[in-house]
Amino acid sequence: MIRFEHVTKRYADGTTAVDDLSFEVAEGELVTLVGPSGCGKTTTMKMVNRLVEPTSGRILLGGEDIAAADPVQLRRRIGYVIQQVGLFPHKTVLENTATVPQLVGTPKAAARARAAELLELVGLDPSVYGGRYPAQLSGGQRQRVGVARALAADPPVLLMDEPFGAVDPVVRERLQNEFLALQKTVRKTILLVTHDLEEAVRLGDRIAVYGAGTIEQFDRPAAVLGAPANAYVASFVGADRGLKRLAVTPVRAADLEPADGTAPEATVPLGSSLREALAALLRQDAGRIGVADPESGRLAGVLTPQGVHRALRRAESAEDGGS
Repeated sequence: MIRFEHVTKRYADGTTAVDDLSFEVAEGELVTLVGPSGCGKTTTMKMVNRLVEPTSGRILLGGEDIAAADPVQLRRRIGYVIQQVGLFPHKTVLENTATVPQLVGTPKAAARARAAELLELVGLDPSVYGGRYPAQLSGGQRQRVGVARALAADPPVLLMDEPFGAVDPVVRERLQNEFLALQKTVRKTILLVTHDLEEAVRLGDRIAVYGAGTIEQFDRPAAVLGAPANAYVASFVGADRGLKRLAVTPVRAADLEPADGTAPEATVPLGSSLREALAALLRQDAGRIGVADPESGRLAGVLTPQGVHRALRRAESAEDGGS
């Protein structure tokens, strides 16, 4: 869906923001761009909707070179979510959300109906929040409106620049969970810029780890954490990358022990991340938690600390074997 072909951005003062960048984002894939400030990740994203023009190379969207597209029309086809949201303060939540559909010619009534559907989808009852103004919302609520507005014209591509960076850690985690659930429904092609490795790992189908204007590694989160491509990536992901793997390693049936007729006090669904499972495990005195089949609701077995260790070793072995 998005393809960079040898893209370079060099400014008049000689600064090279990105250098010979080539990568591809598949349709429906969520790719996170992560790296320190000034590494070129935001420049990369802004070149997709031509807020920044490349010096050389090509960017293709759906197989078409965006250089040939009208910038205004291109931007109306791409959802854009930024950290500070950018809502119009003088417009209600419903009016803000309906802005883009009306700009592309959707009749007002249909645009407002679409806006109401999307507010519902992001967890904001339009009958409660639709008539409010941005100043009457919390930071997390404004961020939800920003996501709804970006989706309002049903764009195939969504660009997100530090979308959850302006809220506190508790709200951020909740918004991340809600966004992942939403992505399962809408399946957009997404580029998400973040400086937070844990956010990149948690949200991305694949991660692009930036150095100075170049991508040092582009792979699945578990591969980046388990097999850093070079010393720079190893340093960036940190010595505790084994712990970060907890967030990207699911609990599988092979990690469990038989329930043996026990009735565990706590349960998590099969497929939950080891991070979620370990958090639940640490809250229990019994030293084990139940793991349920999410479809049948039946107990699939119990997870113990030894099971968590086995799961991590299994994930490491899979990465070493290239599977």
